[in-house]
Amino acid sequence: MIDKKVEILSKYVPAAAAPLIAKWIDFYKVDFKISRSRNSKFGDYMPPQRGYGHKISVNYNLNVYAFLVTTVHEFAHLVTWNDLKHLAKPHGVEWKNNFKKMMQPFFELNIFPNDIKFTVVNYLENPAASSCSDINLYKALRSYDEKPAGALNVEQVLENQFFTMKNGRTFKKLEKIRKRYRCIEVKSGLIYLFSPIAEVYLTEN
Repeated sequence: MIDKKVEILSKYVPAAAAPLIAKWIDFYKVDFKISRSRNSKFGDYMPPQRGYGHKISVNYNLNVYAFLVTTVHEFAHLVTWNDLKHLAKPHGVEWKNNFKKMMQPFFELNIFPNDIKFTVVNYLENPAASSCSDINLYKALRSYDEKPAGALNVEQVLENQFFTMKNGRTFKKLEKIRKRYRCIEVKSGLIYLFSPIAEVYLTEN
């Protein structure tokens, strides 16, 4: 049974990491699901409730390194819940320590390219609630995605240039405010704040 899990997981994480993830799934009796894509998060964890056990889901369309980091992130939630139940803060000291501890075997196996390893190590100094919310880690992980032709990040768009989102909405990039960029939608004239790593496409005025 575990061999089948390893076979499936090897399609989503580096092959050398799959056996350990498969062991965790069995050991912790997790309902582990490969989920549809969600824009707001890479994965999530739900503790046992109403007669059901632990549940973890991870987006199917992540590259192998993003999938692995997200999976370890969610398993750290599981271990923290097992230790402290509802007493621990969701991303408190206990979770951070468990995340660091559970990442260590993958460093020892040399799973990650040097650029991702360096960024993950820095991230682990003070992990955020989500790898999506740490710009440096998000960039490092997404750099291994297969990007559509012509796609670029909002931070690469010049000020006053126009860009289009996947849904066809067109914007003009304005100035940067703290960590985000003000952009005006051409059709409505409304102002929106964009993450610097939002994926867009250049377009004509």
